[in-house]
Amino acid sequence: MEGRVFVAVLVFSSLTVLTENTEHKNAIEIYSLHVDSLVTSRFAHTVITSRIVNTLNKSQEAVFEVELPKTAFITNFSMSIDGVTYPGTIKEKKSAQEQYDTAVSHGQSAGLVKAAGRKMEQFHVSVNVAAASKVTFQLTYEELLKRQLGKYELLFKVRPKQLVKQFQIDVHIFEPQGINFLKTDSTFMTNELTEALTKVQNETKAHILFKPTIAQQKKSPELEETRLDGDFIIRYDVKRRVNAGDIQIVNGYFVHYFAPSEMPTFPKNVIFVVDQSGSMSGRKIEQTRDALLKILEDLRPEDHFSLITFSSRVSEWRNSLLQATGQNVESAKRYVKTIMAHGGTDINKALLTAADTLDKANYAEILQAQSISMIILLTDGQPTVGVEDVQTIQQNIQKAINGKYVLYCLGFGFDVSYKFLEKMALENGGIARRIYEDSDSELQLQGFYQEVATPVLKDIEIQYPENSILELTQNSFKLFFDGSEIVVAGKIDNEVDVLPVEIQALSHTSNLTFNEEANVREKEKVFQHQKYIFGNFIERLWAYLTIQQLLEKSVSAQEEQLKNSQVARALELSLKYSFVTSLTSMVVTKPDDQQKFQLANKPTESDNERSRLTVASGSTRSRSYTMKVLHSRGSDDDDSMLRSDVHFHDSAITVGRTIYESASATKFRKPDSFRRRKPLPGVYSALVFSPEHLEYPHFILQLPRQNEVICLNIDGQPQSFINLISDPEKGISVTGKLGRNASHFVLFEITYLDRRVQVRVSKEGAVLKYGGQNSKLSWTKSASSTIQGVEITVEKERSLTVSASENITMKISFVKSPNHFLGLYFMDTDLFSDKASGLLGQFYFDTHLETNPGASLGQQERVLNVHGQKHRVNRQSKKDYRLESTTGFISCWSLHMKAI
Repeated sequence: MEGRVFVAVLVFSSLTVLTENTEHKNAIEIYSLHVDSLVTSRFAHTVITSRIVNTLNKSQEAVFEVELPKTAFITNFSMSIDGVTYPGTIKEKKSAQEQYDTAVSHGQSAGLVKAAGRKMEQFHVSVNVAAASKVTFQLTYEELLKRQLGKYELLFKVRPKQLVKQFQIDVHIFEPQGINFLKTDSTFMTNELTEALTKVQNETKAHILFKPTIAQQKKSPELEETRLDGDFIIRYDVKRRVNAGDIQIVNGYFVHYFAPSEMPTFPKNVIFVVDQSGSMSGRKIEQTRDALLKILEDLRPEDHFSLITFSSRVSEWRNSLLQATGQNVESAKRYVKTIMAHGGTDINKALLTAADTLDKANYAEILQAQSISMIILLTDGQPTVGVEDVQTIQQNIQKAINGKYVLYCLGFGFDVSYKFLEKMALENGGIARRIYEDSDSELQLQGFYQEVATPVLKDIEIQYPENSILELTQNSFKLFFDGSEIVVAGKIDNEVDVLPVEIQALSHTSNLTFNEEANVREKEKVFQHQKYIFGNFIERLWAYLTIQQLLEKSVSAQEEQLKNSQVARALELSLKYSFVTSLTSMVVTKPDDQQKFQLANKPTESDNERSRLTVASGSTRSRSYTMKVLHSRGSDDDDSMLRSDVHFHDSAITVGRTIYESASATKFRKPDSFRRRKPLPGVYSALVFSPEHLEYPHFILQLPRQNEVICLNIDGQPQSFINLISDPEKGISVTGKLGRNASHFVLFEITYLDRRVQVRVSKEGAVLKYGGQNSKLSWTKSASSTIQGVEITVEKERSLTVSASENITMKISFVKSPNHFLGLYFMDTDLFSDKASGLLGQFYFDTHLETNPGASLGQQERVLNVHGQKHRVNRQSKKDYRLESTTGFISCWSLHMKAI
């Protein structure tokens, strides 16, 4: 490849090339971008086609990147270059990974593709585009639209990052039941763009076409910048005339949709189990309180409820369930406002207490006979107090609940083990959901509650004649909530002319039975000669649903043999129907070398815990960046270069495997520390890292009321004590001691002046001093202690939290790699007063970032103004000791200062 390595970022088929000269920012031009989606009976088949051209007289590397829904399965991908098509092939994940690892060892491979965001995930592939050449990318994915709160949602991420001559989103919807309503929404729509949107709708069909011209895409006539940046959403629902639901049949496969309406709602008995451990401090606990206050207002008068909070200890608002009267709700709201974060995490005892409370209420006959009992757990961390083994906790909770109640597990942020929560929820009839840390976290919590707030049926059994059905997805369901939908699919025996169905369920007022018959030949006529359908879509829908349910069942399976058979069957179907699932990978061959390839893997929610990056100045929208990292080996004349691919994902960083390649065609100056290519506005530039970029900083500082993080390293003498914080208004003082080589801190002393309590934390443990008495806590076990209102909680060999009411919560991480050291950070920095001083204290008021007009490094350089003193800071990637992991990274503004 001629010239330097360039980086292309494509989000929902958007393509941007970062070059060293700004006039080449659209060297790779997207001249056509089409999104064609066919939605037939909720099953969506979407094809994204992007055509690009390299406008320069030298080759460029481009990365095709698409955001697609997390519930979707990729089914096909291809690249066409100079008349030659390079398809993606789907293989079993293990063998594909082994092939990848072998290629890596021979220096042949590119990089892995893994990322997961809130609603979207990324697919990307890089390709070398020759001078003046054209390339066509085409990606296909399929998904079953899930009905939530009375509507289906089809979501597209639109961020082309440049003007596109031929841009269109073309959606055809065919719903034989009839379309009840249809709406389009967008986060970027303007009056000019509204003119480019057309909608045509009749009883069963709808056509949505969004086709803006170049002029309509422009932010202004003078600027070559696009307005297209955000979400394009289609929401709709279908008509329902028969309570037994609707059966649709194509080529011997059927799908049955069941969503009865106007049903009475069951009274609920709900216990909210809320984590208030130290890690919930600050914004998390505030948002949780706000969400609970709204949720309590939504309780119905016939509901019963209670609240349990837990940290190192478990606290009950009341020792029994109370009816949701106005007086009781107001009392609960007053209790919620007092919830403060401190201490460890005793999940086992909290959930056992909730189950016991429901047992007592049932025994005392407080609850209505026909009611639904549920436990909603919200936690942000691992169990650190009491029973810590997650398998033991799962067994304890399953035994306590014993099928009587439903457990929902909400994991707040990325420090939780999602697998642990998911398995525990599925074993007890519920689901797990991640709550993403963002400005709308309380809305996410409220949204989940709304989904489960209106149970209208329970113990639903959907029966078909055994001799008529050869394959069947799940047909029994514990609960049905208003606004949702039950979907069952299967294969019909060839001899069947009429398919009868019987549904039995319990409502709040009675036992219900629904009956319906579907004439197979008449039903199949509905889809004949319809241009909106794509092949045997119901068969594919059946396979899609079967795979999802098999994978879900394998999570909660108790017997290893059963689990293995479920996984094997899911793998078999994934390969047969060409779905990229968590069991398969798509191998994408590289055109420039048939032995080079990339793997497209289906990420899971649990992958977020293994590969995450906190992007301090970014949002939590799903994004992905690919960075080519180059290090010189030997002298500047050495042809041997070390190249690494570093992939930045939404809240994730994965460092690609290193490969060696010849640099005979491309020469790079040996980097002194690091250097950057000039970025385009709004896009992170490519970095060339030196080892100092991937080190632990002394301190990680969250600026108060700002979404900015400072990574601070200080120049101090070995073994010296440094004044870190002194805040006389808060009555707190913190000092720290550097280690022998001054590379890290090995001791912190925290003094509460008014309480006359001192906490001394070293690599051996903590010593609490008060009134001449000493109390010791070791790192070797989880424990907690409270003296004079100061609570200290040790999470075994991980961290120590120090908190006091109405004061700042501090956390000290115990980092084992490469050498044992301590990392200090504050959970709620906005509580410091304007009298705070010291090395760290100076940052917690009258501090803000400013742009540097004279800087040549663009967005990667800022000026940090601290009380009028200005410091130059650079965007870097550092290891994040707050994650108590050797693989966690953070993007932050790096600063070196002298000790004071």
